[in-house]
Amino acid sequence: MASRRIGRYVAAATATSVVVGSAYLMTRPSHRLSPLPVVPLEKDANGRIIPPRFPHTKSRLDHLQELQKHNSQSNSYDLLIIGGGATGTGIALDAATRGLKVALVERDDFSSGASSKSTKLVHGGVRYLEKAFWNLDYGQYALVREALRERATFLDIAPHLAKPLPILLPVYNWWQLPYFWAGTKAYDLLAWSQGMGLISSYALSRKSALETFPLLKKDNLTGALVYYDGQQNDSRMNVSLAMTASLYGATVLNHAEVTALEKDANGKICGAKIRDTIAGRNDSNEEHVVYAKGVINATGPFSDGIEKLDDPNRKDLVAPSSGVHIVLPGDFSREDMGVLQASSDGRVIFFLPWENRVIAGTTDSPCSIDAEPVAKEEEIGFILKEIRKFLTPEKSLSRDDVLAAWSGIRPLVRDPNAKNTESLVRNHLVVVSDSGLLTCAGGKWTTYRQMAEDAVDEAIKVFNLTPGASAPAPLPATSATDLDLHNPGACQTHHVRLVGAHGFTDNLPSQLATTFNLDRDIAESLAHNYGDRAWEVLSSGSNERLYASLPYIESEIRYSARHELAETAADVLARRMRMAFLDVQAALDTLPRVIDVLAEEHKWSAERKNVEWQKTVKFLGSMGLARELLGLTREEVVAGKHRERQWKGGEIAGAAAPSGSGKLPVGLPAASLAKMRADKLGKGEED
Repeated sequence: MASRRIGRYVAAATATSVVVGSAYLMTRPSHRLSPLPVVPLEKDANGRIIPPRFPHTKSRLDHLQELQKHNSQSNSYDLLIIGGGATGTGIALDAATRGLKVALVERDDFSSGASSKSTKLVHGGVRYLEKAFWNLDYGQYALVREALRERATFLDIAPHLAKPLPILLPVYNWWQLPYFWAGTKAYDLLAWSQGMGLISSYALSRKSALETFPLLKKDNLTGALVYYDGQQNDSRMNVSLAMTASLYGATVLNHAEVTALEKDANGKICGAKIRDTIAGRNDSNEEHVVYAKGVINATGPFSDGIEKLDDPNRKDLVAPSSGVHIVLPGDFSREDMGVLQASSDGRVIFFLPWENRVIAGTTDSPCSIDAEPVAKEEEIGFILKEIRKFLTPEKSLSRDDVLAAWSGIRPLVRDPNAKNTESLVRNHLVVVSDSGLLTCAGGKWTTYRQMAEDAVDEAIKVFNLTPGASAPAPLPATSATDLDLHNPGACQTHHVRLVGAHGFTDNLPSQLATTFNLDRDIAESLAHNYGDRAWEVLSSGSNERLYASLPYIESEIRYSARHELAETAADVLARRMRMAFLDVQAALDTLPRVIDVLAEEHKWSAERKNVEWQKTVKFLGSMGLARELLGLTREEVVAGKHRERQWKGGEIAGAAAPSGSGKLPVGLPAASLAKMRADKLGKGEED
């Protein structure tokens, strides 16, 4: 039944898309970026690459001090943005590149909420296309069309963080094959109608489908369709937006909570009271009043909380929905192709390779607002059950294979007539209260840039702002500017590349590996997480691997503390590196070293280190860390007490070595693994 729901739209979609799409093909201009010229890297007399130098980046203290200066209406920002997720940082970048004086504050960290807990896709939405044509819903059609256009821009401005990804649709009923073929072609046509198409979709026979994705269930398999969407690293993208906004002059401050909105004598909002929550970890309670001509609420699922600071009687705008994802070992999928399959609840299950693991989900359930939501066991079980429907039974899948699990709260726009969150449109709205609070809510990652443009357009009009030319940001490895100098004050973010993009090339991993003698997986990870800034990462400290089976190194901790405003261990483990998302047990194992390095960088006391341990372990509980491990002390983790509890027949549950192999598990901190190997060899055992 669910499969029919995916396929039903196609008959109408094909005919309508041909007509409408053809019209767009004839009239729609392309906004694809042309590559900037990249200056060749300098080399020394021996032909070795000289790592490039990069522009100065402001510290958190620099941003805090800048914020404190704007403490009166005579010395105010043009815009104060509340919320450091995709929407908020997108607004900050848009406004800053229009020459506006901008500040952004975030209660926790950039991307600490739903923006780091997505499916990691940049997509138009195949299932939204179904609703558009089967229900004759132009709103859904427009949403898909907009998202496909934004998908192309996304891939252009951050080529190191986003890429095309082929996704396979297995077909288990013969009649689905022509339906799915027509549907994917309609999707292609819509994309090309925007001048923004990727690689065209194609059909596979049963034999070719099994050769392409050998782990597919063979019973009743008829064939498959493959179409292309985009994939991204969401929190890295979010941090890059914040850092790029900073380069263009914006003040961006994480761990800074808005506790009240300031109003003038006429009852109009003119600023906010902000508490420094990092200082709060040291038993301080610093609060600052910051003034701005306009205040924008971009707090996602927490939008209603800020709205009620303005008016306690305000009706809710957001219908929160929980979306759960799980992560599995990488050998459950091809490393370069995902799977999309209908689910029993009438939605779809994504099964996608990501960072050498597999991300699977998602659910869609109404929920309450929680800063650190936890995936429920029944939701994890539902995802596993749906995966088993298309995965060959020869590849056993159990709860023990889950390396991490989390819940993200989607900020769906509330429709009083909607019966459930699955039926809500994932579009956005921009509203302004009588007192002047502008709220931008709803939307999804793919359309963050369009949301930001709409919000800034409205802010300029409502707050009577005067945009102008922005000072070009200093860019490495290129002599060109991303700004349209002939159209100052207009939206620039269609073509403003993010930090790391300008010197990124396909050769970067090889250059890094050769220059610094790196393992290939580490070089690939650095290139695709930091772009050209990987050179600076590798110059920040030790390049020792932090965890044997993951490509993260110690210098990333130092770089994130110095150049990416990482202030807590969770900032590093979850949102600068992605270890907490890829393997929550690995994150716990690595936590002692992360805290030690951050303590050196930020001059923490022993008390602060202890507080950091407790807060981070609690956070890891929201990422799927077993309950019995939440009370562990640092000393117990360093001593491996938690590993002793999980040892099974000489192996660790979830480790990469196959059962009965006799090999050392790779799921250990690098230093611990080296010691175990030395101990075994000392006893005359084989490695």
